[in-house]
Amino acid sequence: MECQLTDTTAPAAVPSATTTAFSVIFAISFCHMLNDMMQSLLTGLYPMLKENYALDFGQIGLMTLTFQFTASLLQPLVGSYTDRHPQPYSLAIGMGFTLLGLLLLANVHSYHLLLVACALIGMGSSVFHPESSRVARMASGGRYGLAQSLFQVGGNFGSALGPLLAAFIVLPHGQKSVAWFSAAALLAMIVLWQVGNWYGRHRKTAARRAIATPHVSLPRWRVITALAVLGCLVFSKYIYLASLSSYYTFYLMHKFGVSVQQSQMLLFVFLGAVAAGTVIGGPIGDRIGRKPVIWVSILGVLPFSLALPYVGLVWTVVLTVIIGLVLASAFSAIIVFAQELVPGKVGMIAGFFFGFSFGIGGIGAAVLGQVADVKGIDFVYHVCAFLPAFGLLTVFLPNIERSRLK
Repeated sequence: MECQLTDTTAPAAVPSATTTAFSVIFAISFCHMLNDMMQSLLTGLYPMLKENYALDFGQIGLMTLTFQFTASLLQPLVGSYTDRHPQPYSLAIGMGFTLLGLLLLANVHSYHLLLVACALIGMGSSVFHPESSRVARMASGGRYGLAQSLFQVGGNFGSALGPLLAAFIVLPHGQKSVAWFSAAALLAMIVLWQVGNWYGRHRKTAARRAIATPHVSLPRWRVITALAVLGCLVFSKYIYLASLSSYYTFYLMHKFGVSVQQSQMLLFVFLGAVAAGTVIGGPIGDRIGRKPVIWVSILGVLPFSLALPYVGLVWTVVLTVIIGLVLASAFSAIIVFAQELVPGKVGMIAGFFFGFSFGIGGIGAAVLGQVADVKGIDFVYHVCAFLPAFGLLTVFLPNIERSRLK
């Protein structure tokens, strides 16, 4: 038999009740929206910063790398530590790093200090993502895919909102207007402090009521292989997303001659499609299983990504919307699948996959920036079109949900 279900007590992963605590999930999703909105101001500011500081594509990519590498390096460490030593109020404290990064970003006048601001914002992410993912799972009532999707869609919506705010607020009023968004960081800190209160109460309740929950027991080599496959899928997804989120505006301006504000609006449309796809993926995964969702969401993008470099402006917008919808449905399924492979390590797994996605996205942005400088922005989209073919690796994932779904 390929796998079997084993009853194991794992209080950290047990919901506090059979019902889903939607108020907590919506609170954490709202803060995710504010967090990622503030972070996505960076990409929205790229055209202005490129002009003001005479930056090339490689330097733009290095800014993305600095932010994402800081977050990716620390997230698994934060998640692993809080698995063993829960910190209910770390979410509010971590948001303070984002606040400092925003204030610095608004007031610096050198490229090196821009990198420091990016690093501080990344440090805020390193705390926020693994801990908020843990809270979403704790509040899920067993509907893990739904909870992860609702949590993640807040971040996707914030990522879509950031470039729009940059286009209509920061670009007209200048770099110093970034400081206005510090109010959003303060609001998030207040909400997260209340979430920390719930977190603390939940831990005490779970400690008094240890519940045995079924999980899948696989040989160690099978778990490692499955995690490696999931890592490869995240690699393909986030390198491709980096090509769109970091360079889509430049591609549209170069190929179709649109204005900066028009390109920001079209980036918002793409990121909005990503947000919608995120909502869809989790509940479907709860109903039919994570593996089918992963199959469709990665490999299903391939025909559209291959067509993208050869179409006009209207079809470019249409295809990127389809790509965003389909591709975004994968991540919540990947996170929950991995957490079920390694029970009791919710924070470490969330930190690893969020961190890996940030890191690989940052490296991808930096490498693609260098490629764009040498070969041109069109060449980037011709090469990246083949990345969704990594979805074929899904065949090597174990069917761990077959027994549960019957």
